[in-house]
Amino acid sequence: MQQLIEQVVGVDDFVRLRQITGLTPRPRSAAEKGLPRSLYGVHIVQDNQVVAMGRVVGDGALNFEVVDIAVDPQFQGQGLGRKIMQSIMDYLDQQAPKGAYITLMADVPALYLKFGFKYSRPASEGMYIVK
Repeated sequence: MQQLIEQVVGVDDFVRLRQITGLTPRPRSAAEKGLPRSLYGVHIVQDNQVVAMGRVVGDGALNFEVVDIAVDPQFQGQGLGRKIMQSIMDYLDQQAPKGAYITLMADVPALYLKFGFKYSRPASEGMYIVK
């Protein structure tokens, strides 16, 4: 049985899910500091194991960023990414004021297009830097 929990995932599960899904590894010390600063988090547990996660970070008014969407490869194709995103969108519908920017870096664009996200090109270009 799956349980959706509206809470930021723990550090161990965060590090594990990023690793097994092929997301860029993040330092454990940074996760310990950063995860509690999330605006919103959600994860799915099945058989006492976290199998999916997602978060929202930002300032809570002007800018919101959807991050860390990950589904354990053994559980992909079951709609868990969609459940995580629906919870995030419900949160944003309640908390993001009119005119707020909601952004993300899309590893799987098809999922996010279903929730109304659009490509920023050609009006703008996504950019990043890793320290």
